Amino acid sequence: MRWYGSGSLGRAGTLLALLLPLWELGCWGLISASGGQNHAQHTAVGPWEMLHRHKRSWVWNQFFVLEEYTGEEPLYVGKLHSDVDKGDGKVKYVLSGEGSTSIFTIDENTGDIHATKRLDREEQAYYTLQAQAVDRITNIPVEPRSEFLVKVQDINDNEPKFMDGHYMAGVPEMSALGTMVVQVAATDADDPTYGNSARVVYSIISGQPYFSVEPKTGVIRTALPNMDREVKDQYVLVIQAKDMVGQMGGLSGTTSVTITLTDVNDNPPRFSRKNYQYTVLESLPVASVVARVKAVDADIGPNAEMEYRIMEDGPGLFNITTDEDTQEGVIILQKPLDFETKNSFNVRIEATNRNVDPAFVHLGSFSDTTSVKVTVEDVNEPPVYSTQLSRMGVSEDARVGTSIGKVSAHDPDSSNSAIRYSIDRNTDLERFFNVDALSGVISTAKPLDREVNSVHNLTILAMESRKSTHTHTKLSTSAITVLDINDNAPVFAIEYETLLCENAAPGQVIQTISAVDKDEPPSGHRFYFSLPVSVAGNTNFTLRDNKDNTASIVTKRGGFRRREQMLYRLPVLIVDSGSPALSSTNTLSMNVCACDSDGVAQSCGAVPYILPAGLSTGALVAILGCIITLLVMVLLIVSMRRKKKEPLILEEERDVRENIVRYDCEGGGEEDTEAFDMVALRNLNVIRDPKVRRDVTPDTHTFFPYPMSSSSQAVYKTLPDNVVFREFIWDRLKDADVEPSAPPYDSLQTYAFEGSGSVAESLSSLESLSTDSEQNYDYLSTWGPRFKKLADLYGNSDGNSNGNSGLS
Repeated sequence: MRWYGSGSLGRAGTLLALLLPLWELGCWGLISASGGQNHAQHTAVGPWEMLHRHKRSWVWNQFFVLEEYTGEEPLYVGKLHSDVDKGDGKVKYVLSGEGSTSIFTIDENTGDIHATKRLDREEQAYYTLQAQAVDRITNIPVEPRSEFLVKVQDINDNEPKFMDGHYMAGVPEMSALGTMVVQVAATDADDPTYGNSARVVYSIISGQPYFSVEPKTGVIRTALPNMDREVKDQYVLVIQAKDMVGQMGGLSGTTSVTITLTDVNDNPPRFSRKNYQYTVLESLPVASVVARVKAVDADIGPNAEMEYRIMEDGPGLFNITTDEDTQEGVIILQKPLDFETKNSFNVRIEATNRNVDPAFVHLGSFSDTTSVKVTVEDVNEPPVYSTQLSRMGVSEDARVGTSIGKVSAHDPDSSNSAIRYSIDRNTDLERFFNVDALSGVISTAKPLDREVNSVHNLTILAMESRKSTHTHTKLSTSAITVLDINDNAPVFAIEYETLLCENAAPGQVIQTISAVDKDEPPSGHRFYFSLPVSVAGNTNFTLRDNKDNTASIVTKRGGFRRREQMLYRLPVLIVDSGSPALSSTNTLSMNVCACDSDGVAQSCGAVPYILPAGLSTGALVAILGCIITLLVMVLLIVSMRRKKKEPLILEEERDVRENIVRYDCEGGGEEDTEAFDMVALRNLNVIRDPKVRRDVTPDTHTFFPYPMSSSSQAVYKTLPDNVVFREFIWDRLKDADVEPSAPPYDSLQTYAFEGSGSVAESLSSLESLSTDSEQNYDYLSTWGPRFKKLADLYGNSDGNSNGNSGLS
């Protein structure tokens, strides 16, 4: 099978012959009938050598197709032809392999191969296909299967691209000419082995004349020397990459490069002024800030860090440090100021760069100086004591008013005002001391006791005596020590509990005693022990002074018995070594105990007596106590029952209230219980309440002679006079007024029984008035408003008679 690009070898030779004149232009190629360029390259050899080289590289089983074909018709690739094919249509051509159905097609009759789609070399550079000629009818191959390549021929369809995007770079300021800054790189997706489509050159579009770029390498360098960051610290460059070796028609891409000039220490510090003036008060505390000065440095970062120092400062009053945040020089006071001594100071200050670059030392000194004048202002200062802490001593037996010492202060101001002294009473709450306001002499105000308080710390106030709104007070502490005298007698060191064994032998030490004294003599304590004269000759005990502030109690005999005496008391005389010597007599108590053979006490105190057989004394006492307790409880219960009080008024269900009864109409009879309380109409002959009420007169006869029926018996008797009735009313009135539990309403008081004919008898007041009565009720009008109605009804007999006659 033969392969044809699209014509015979003769035509290919003719094309090569036509390309020979192009040798001088430096390029040649083999073009197929389809217009595809087979190969092209620059060469420096002669035409015959070029032809010979092309002949060696010719591959007959390769086809070439231009990428990015934009024609409307399918692109002709080449032709397959078999010698078996006689042109009678018996041979059919079959194509298989990569893209044989989607991209490439073959005419089964003629063997022509076409590309039906646009090809992109950057996606796939070549395709491997297989071709075969078969019998059209039987599909039996007439020739073996052959394999060939279809290579996609590159065109310049991709521009160079900077894959790293935007570049950021830095270069030190003041760099020399040609200093490398950064290298940029662009890539071209076209075939670097074919033509100049992928050969890129670089150029600078924006950023001149400060920087330049090498065309082939893309290295950016400085184009000017000594660029100053303080003038301009950042530059933005636009770099272009163009293929086709930069020739016209080549594609290009750009990127931006930001170049920052980094700082170097090429600027010295400079003070903005040569002289500074500050004013401070003389009361400014030590270690306070006096002033701040700053030298300006155009550099930044570590290159602008400062060191300050004081060059001239005679008294050494000031110091200067660097504020690391602001790079200021902070002037600090080291000693107190005194306006009266010196009121102004001149300080010379130098500022130097901390990090000096030797490469720029030739530019000059990297330091600067300035002068600072500090003026001191006068203030009203507090008084000054001659000594801040004074120690004084006074004997504890000093009399009231004894002078102890003196404090002295003066006014440091030029006015030299007089000073007045006083004691801060918070430090002398009990007012043991006084101070003279003018002289400052401290004296005692109360008797002192060293044993209560041995040291008094007084705060003395010194104040200017002049009247000023800014008067100051100065404090001074005085420690007053109370000196000891021998005013306390020695006593036992502890409360001794001495045990004396019954089997103690004569000459045995039963107790060692010591003493204490509240006084503190300078040479220490020395105590002397002895027995008083009154007991020195006793036959039981003696005392031995051990000469070391202790003494031993020794028995003179043995055979001590608890039954005979269970407690012994021995007075001991103790004398100190003070001047004058003081003494005290202390009593030592010794309990007699039963001890074992080692002298350990087993039991102490009285020996119990054994009683006869039967109950012991303790049991008898307990039984008697129980009996007495039971009797007391019985008596209490009986007395409480006798004192039980009865209620003052009736129970709620029997309470009688005031009822308003209208007499101008007929009532409802005994069954009408809505207008009045039926309890008030009860028959007292039938119903008798055994309870006593304060509003009902018990066992009191009626005051009026009511007519009685034959069936009724006279239960009540008429009183001879109205004395009992009057007293009864007054007693009940007083009880109602003073009784706190009395009801707050008026009660209907029933004092007698009326009638005997029916259950309620007659309720008519007319009948009562028609009865003969010898009583005089005029006194009812003097009883107050409560009895006004009774006084109107019964008080005037004439009126009653007239009323009766009128009504009848």
